[in-house]
Amino acid sequence: MIEWYKKVVFKNYGNFSGRARRSEYWYFMLAQFLIFIGFVMIGSLIGLIFDSPENGFFIAYGLFVFYLLLMIIPYLAVVVRRLHDTGKSGWYYLVSFIPFVGGIWMLVLMCTEGDYGANDYGADPKNEFEEMNEIGNVELQ
Repeated sequence: MIEWYKKVVFKNYGNFSGRARRSEYWYFMLAQFLIFIGFVMIGSLIGLIFDSPENGFFIAYGLFVFYLLLMIIPYLAVVVRRLHDTGKSGWYYLVSFIPFVGGIWMLVLMCTEGDYGANDYGADPKNEFEEMNEIGNVELQ
């Protein structure tokens, strides 16, 4: 999970071209959720230490908002690359702003398996040898 998160945040920070696997997207989202839980726990501890839950909440919330501002670009990039993997343009993300239907449709697209082989947006990211080299740092001989 950490390798996928590092790949999205550090290697592909502002990369809107190419394709992203489902696992890349979902591990990134899982890491985001766990980081959110970490901020909530930190806020709770600060509130307990200073005997003021409100202050702990606002400190943790402020730090989390700052973190989210840093993560907007990687999040949008991984969503666009995920859409590319399903053969859709990145502009399809705007559909998610349609109340009710848009969010459900985006969830379905994020869960849908990508196109086999190359499509208009690049090569298939499920190439096993490339993945082992890239993620596991295993050299092929």
